[in-house]
Amino acid sequence: MSTTIVPLATVLRERLRTGSRPGHRDDGHRVALAIEGGGSRAAYSAGMALAIDEAGLTDAFDHVYGASGGALNGAWLLTGEGRKWLRSWAWPEVAAAKVTDPRRMLRGRPVVDLARLVHHVYESITPMDFDAIVANPIGFHPIATDAATGTAVDLAPYVTDRLSAQTALRASSCIPLLAGPPVRVGDRRYVDGGLSEGVPYRTALDQGASHVLVLRTRRTDQRAVPPSRFERMLLAPYFLRHGRAAGAAHIGRHRSYAADDLRLAEGTRADVPTLVEVRPPLGAPDVSRLSGDLTSIDAAIEQGRAVMQAFLDG
Repeated sequence: MSTTIVPLATVLRERLRTGSRPGHRDDGHRVALAIEGGGSRAAYSAGMALAIDEAGLTDAFDHVYGASGGALNGAWLLTGEGRKWLRSWAWPEVAAAKVTDPRRMLRGRPVVDLARLVHHVYESITPMDFDAIVANPIGFHPIATDAATGTAVDLAPYVTDRLSAQTALRASSCIPLLAGPPVRVGDRRYVDGGLSEGVPYRTALDQGASHVLVLRTRRTDQRAVPPSRFERMLLAPYFLRHGRAAGAAHIGRHRSYAADDLRLAEGTRADVPTLVEVRPPLGAPDVSRLSGDLTSIDAAIEQGRAVMQAFLDG
């Protein structure tokens, strides 16, 4: 590793200038992209990822970490077709596939059908090149929550082929109750990565990243709020059946988000920042996790794209 601390922006620009390729670096840096999710709110990080790809900077990263919708956006980047498909969060034909449909709960089915997402939408409507993700020299790290322990787990070791990549995306995005039972990967079961590491930069740092660019989906004046009493009552049977630890992680999620905000704020105040976050601008509209408002989702993509372009131009 390099002993000289170099700003993240400088590393990215130099890698772009020299045409540095993942797997063939000689600058001594290990640069990660960490992408926050949040259901439909991940439209903001989709726009940011789109700006990165449009700037030709995807190959400047060595690893991509993502939780929930952030993992989906990271996967699109690693297909090499981000510019083509990242806007699909707001496409009517995707909405028409009814990945999210509250009426299914009346029939005892998941409100969010992740199998429909990865095996129908990502196969037939917006084809995701899963083989390209697996073959990409940039490491892909979907973050999920172990349903039995409540801890964050990097599913990268399990992503070895097309089917395992699809399964990892389902596991990382499995919202308790709304998306059905936990997803089995190997000999463990997993739920939404946002329950344990909603802003997935800590795992990147623990695994040796020298620089991390974090794509956020919350404004600086937004904080995760504790689950309501009704929400806790609604989810209690699910957690009792599938894992008490996952429930504890859900109840404490707002605390972990507060800690993430604090640590990131400290990192970005450094004289030579190597940990940098980009957020939606103040005044950007709230986008709920299950929002189907395609106009708002499209606007979020554009605002995320604009704020990332401004960061890259700065």
